[in-house]
Amino acid sequence: MHTIGCRTEWPAVTPGQSQLPIVIQEFSALDGAILIDKPSGPTSHDVVDAIRRRFAIKKVGHCGTLDPNATGLLIIVLGRATKLSEKLMSDDKVYEGAIKFGESTDSYDADGELVASLPVPPLSLEELNAGAAAFVGDQMQIPPMVSAVKKDGVPLYKLARKGIEVPREPRLVHIYNFRFSSYQEPLGQFRLACTKGTYVRSIAHELGQKIGCGAHLASLRRIASGKFEAAQALPLADVLRLTPRELEQHVLPFLKLAGGVMREP
Repeated sequence: MHTIGCRTEWPAVTPGQSQLPIVIQEFSALDGAILIDKPSGPTSHDVVDAIRRRFAIKKVGHCGTLDPNATGLLIIVLGRATKLSEKLMSDDKVYEGAIKFGESTDSYDADGELVASLPVPPLSLEELNAGAAAFVGDQMQIPPMVSAVKKDGVPLYKLARKGIEVPREPRLVHIYNFRFSSYQEPLGQFRLACTKGTYVRSIAHELGQKIGCGAHLASLRRIASGKFEAAQALPLADVLRLTPRELEQHVLPFLKLAGGVMREP
């Protein structure tokens, strides 16, 4: 495994000045981030575990959870770059997906149990976009019960599995843009840009309630997180076929990531 910069330099000084060493930090070629195009099925933690096992890297993390049935960009941080995960996670996100109207589920997405089915009223694309526009801006969003948010140290989804529902604290999120590009009953294709921590499936659920027929998130794909895009990512299966040396060629170096984070306002 290659390393980058590990030495002590003694800068030149003028007479009378004290000399202090400059320590150049050592970084491995695997101290950085890899952009993964997550398939539908595995959890974000499953992806982390698979990469940790395949490449024998002790410290591996991700920068923003994707639900199991969601696909798209998952930023995986390796080694010392795990220290940057919180800052990278705070970046805004862009998603594309589909909302199915007329069916409500307990998890607000296609993975959940069907809890209600109602006729879908006639809807035009213009009417859908008028409804979507009402979500743009700041809003206090209540996390769904089927989520990883913790209540007294227990993930909500574990309580939900036992049929327990508890009050959840609303969280401030911001929707920059939410528009439908097409609609063929009962599916509407959309694109949404938002801040971190936004539950897109909650927005799908709430839109269905406002229309009066219910709805759930049928599919979701993250296409961007901050300055990174899914188009730059490698499919998970392809990454797991790489050798450690080949993986190094796809790692975004720690210093490049740290510099980008430090330049952000």
